[in-house]
Amino acid sequence: MHSALTQTQLVCGVDEAGRGPLAGPVYAACVILDACHKIDGLADSKQLSEKRRAELANTIKQYAKAWAVASASVSEIDRLNILQATLLAMKRAVEQLPYKPDLVMVDGKHGPMLEITVHTVIKGDALIPEISAASILAKTARDAEMKILHQRFPDYGFDRHKGYPTKRHIAALQTYGITEIHRRSFAPVKTIDNIKR
Repeated sequence: MHSALTQTQLVCGVDEAGRGPLAGPVYAACVILDACHKIDGLADSKQLSEKRRAELANTIKQYAKAWAVASASVSEIDRLNILQATLLAMKRAVEQLPYKPDLVMVDGKHGPMLEITVHTVIKGDALIPEISAASILAKTARDAEMKILHQRFPDYGFDRHKGYPTKRHIAALQTYGITEIHRRSFAPVKTIDNIKR
């Protein structure tokens, strides 16, 4: 009887990673957890070590009822603005799911426009297990992408700061200029004229 109840309401958690960096795409993930497979240790991805995030990401992918990860590109961020690009990545993630959830719960104040009921939850990544799981998948996927981009642009330290505006990153921008993966609409990047591709 309990399993019949859980099957009637598919709740999907959604979260993003990478709104604040000066470089790289923004990622979003969505997760529908399986009530029959409780995953211990779910929390806001920022509160977890990189190793623990990776372990939980594997567990989520193995035991969740469904999950998906999507992104919006640097050019989309610059064209739309970071909020709209984030919502686009969220929409893409939800639309990749193999079936439509009944309710989408999104971390923060803003949710994507969907043909499904959307609830936004402040601090949802710490309160709602589905959102916590989504935050972990979004963060691990984006970090992996930034490590790949580090191989293309080794002078910038993307493997460490993941594109966030650290002192090292700002110094590299001033020394080497802007790359094609930098967000030109972001103020610190805008001010640097020495564009290198």
